[in-house]
Amino acid sequence: MRTRLRQFVVSAVALFTASAILPSAAADESAHGQRPSHGGLSADIRYTEYGIPHIVADDYANLGFGTGWAQAADEVCTLAEGFVTLRGERSRHFGADAAADGELSAAGTNLTSDLYFRGVRESRTVEKLLAEPAPVGPSREVRDMMRGWAAGYNAWLKQNKITDPACAGASWVRPVTELDVAVRGYAIAAISGEGRFVDTITTAQPPSGSATAGGSTASRAPVAKAVAGAARDLWGTGDMGSNAVAFRGDTTANGRGLLLGNPHYPWQGGRRFWQSQQTIPGELNVSGGTLLGIPTISIGFNANVAWSHTVSTGIPANFHQLTLDPADPTTYLVDGKPERMTKRSVTVSVKDGTPVTRTQWWTRYGPVVTSLSPQVPLPWTTTHAYALYDPNAANLRFADTSLGFSKARSTDDVLKSLARHQGIPWVNTIAADRAGHSLYTQSQVVPRITDELAERCSTALGRTTYPASGIAILDGSRGDCALGSDPDALRPGIFGPSRMPTLKDAPYVENSNGTAWMTNADRPITGYERIFGTVGTELGLRTRGGIEDVAAMAERGDLTVGDLQRQQFANRVPAGDLAAEDVARACAALSGGTATGSDGKAVDVSQACGVIKAWDRTMDTGSRGALLFDRFWRKLPADRLWKVRFSAADPVRTPNTLNTDAPEFATALADAVAELRAAGIPLDAKLGAHQFVVRNGERVPVPGGSGRAGVWNVLEPTWNAAGGGYTEVPFGSSHLQAVGWDSSGCPVARTLLTYSQSSNPNSPHYSDQTRLFSGERWVTSRFCEKDILNSPKLRVVRVSEQR
Repeated sequence: MRTRLRQFVVSAVALFTASAILPSAAADESAHGQRPSHGGLSADIRYTEYGIPHIVADDYANLGFGTGWAQAADEVCTLAEGFVTLRGERSRHFGADAAADGELSAAGTNLTSDLYFRGVRESRTVEKLLAEPAPVGPSREVRDMMRGWAAGYNAWLKQNKITDPACAGASWVRPVTELDVAVRGYAIAAISGEGRFVDTITTAQPPSGSATAGGSTASRAPVAKAVAGAARDLWGTGDMGSNAVAFRGDTTANGRGLLLGNPHYPWQGGRRFWQSQQTIPGELNVSGGTLLGIPTISIGFNANVAWSHTVSTGIPANFHQLTLDPADPTTYLVDGKPERMTKRSVTVSVKDGTPVTRTQWWTRYGPVVTSLSPQVPLPWTTTHAYALYDPNAANLRFADTSLGFSKARSTDDVLKSLARHQGIPWVNTIAADRAGHSLYTQSQVVPRITDELAERCSTALGRTTYPASGIAILDGSRGDCALGSDPDALRPGIFGPSRMPTLKDAPYVENSNGTAWMTNADRPITGYERIFGTVGTELGLRTRGGIEDVAAMAERGDLTVGDLQRQQFANRVPAGDLAAEDVARACAALSGGTATGSDGKAVDVSQACGVIKAWDRTMDTGSRGALLFDRFWRKLPADRLWKVRFSAADPVRTPNTLNTDAPEFATALADAVAELRAAGIPLDAKLGAHQFVVRNGERVPVPGGSGRAGVWNVLEPTWNAAGGGYTEVPFGSSHLQAVGWDSSGCPVARTLLTYSQSSNPNSPHYSDQTRLFSGERWVTSRFCEKDILNSPKLRVVRVSEQR
């Protein structure tokens, strides 16, 4: 079978070569359709509609080569800037004090970003992980793909002229190595752990002189609550989120599974998705979205399985409070025995300036940090300090886990890949298969903190933060407070697969970044440790709305891919369904049709009453009243919204009944009306006139809305009052996929990359899918050979290393 499929693919490529439009930059070609035989890596790339590449290669190294080439062709400037970040060279090229790009860490400045990533390089952290035997380290297949990816990227740079103005002619666009590719995977894995704390890791310094001995201040309840709030902010879904749902076969029209994936990611920069199909005939055939710089498919589908991810509620890191040697604040005690911190001195080159050298301090647990957020210090005093433990800072297993998904034939195979590689850092996995199975699992790498350990070993501060937010602060001076190891865990200090919240073969499984508890309202998941999330607590409106929608779909049955497409673009606003009628009624009852804004001024809100009443409760681009409700809803305090409180016995329908009697109601309404009028926006303006992206100077309206209001199709534009309203959308729905199967061997799939395949404004694929998104249209996936070869836009490119 493998030989026949390989022969078919090669013959098909040869058949269409003569009519293909080949760019001058394409590597060596043959009139007979054979790949170059003079040595070096090579691949065939068949481009179909919207610039989607279907990459065919003989083995994993060559597949990585084709993937690196094709990613560079679309995203060379984004990738190149990311590699500058990962080499710790941003200060050298862009200036030390400039803001960092924010895509591969939360560093505030180029200097702190460089200090961190130079430290990673100089400590040989990633080289040590690469040297680990699989499955702790990467497999030979993934190593080959990383090596091939680097070669493909470099070959594209060598053979092509950059047309993207973002980096054309820039000295910082340079060839890369396999290590560069591996460091990028490392940064993605650690982005929610050490990556969140780059500024404090690189600036933490021991106290000088007679610094105050602290510890008691940090244990006061107000500070503890602030720490818990900061933890929720850190590990919420402000810059990454998602929805996904899988349906079991008995809810579908043909007994096969269905999956809808809707990740919410940044629309610009290094966390963009990029679409492709990867094929090694007889070995691998998978299509989907890849995070830039990663050689494997991150979310996608094959002939038998589809999967997606959602950012989980699991807390990916924890703190250890260190008890210090009174004579030396860089020595800490464990069971009374002193251990010296490891001192890392890192030097960074600076543009037009003197190189900067800073010291970082590391412990057996991880780096010393001095704050959870700018507002919440964790002071390093003469008696105590805090160290961060991030198990994903020892995780290069994400690519192998994803490759296992790519080759899976069932949802059970997805679980087997998770169990073997244990490489998913901060997301849930939702999957469906051709046989009709559904799967949800929160199989992710988190510190192995059991509730029993937290109870026994939490500091005074940790006793508040752990139950409130899942962030543990443990007593690092006690050896019996070590995290320990599960028998089925690949490494000490993390949970094994058997401890992960998992639900198999429910009629539906749905996650919208909520707790695992309500994956299915009829089959709640319980019994997991607090670090994974809560049980029996209030759900977000996006989770509530999602469960309402998909439970009704499952109950109705006979579902098809078309139903998934309609769910994605329903743009229903659960907050509107719950509250708009009450808003309109309470608005109309305001004395004199006026309300007092937060600035103390009276505002005529009488027109708003009718606009809200007539609003269709959606965030479609043509919806009138959507923008007014959006601005109003964002101004309401979340803790005083409802009259009917949350009940764990009715978690999907409570809380409810908007508290229009609260003074904040009228104030929020007045502020929203005043805000729109000050921006020159009519209260009944169409949403799409003011929610948009700009492509080559043209505004493209886009549908969707705030996750806080419960909208499935999340978009989070930024309000600029002085600039006349919303600026361009920076974040939201990204790589969409609606996947099922029929009696043929081909998946039935519709996809959409909302921001399009390329960031280059000179690319024909800079805005084509964005315009589809504007019109709520999809791309019909071409997965099987007959469909690829029948594409009216087929363009075959053979790429290779040139000697």
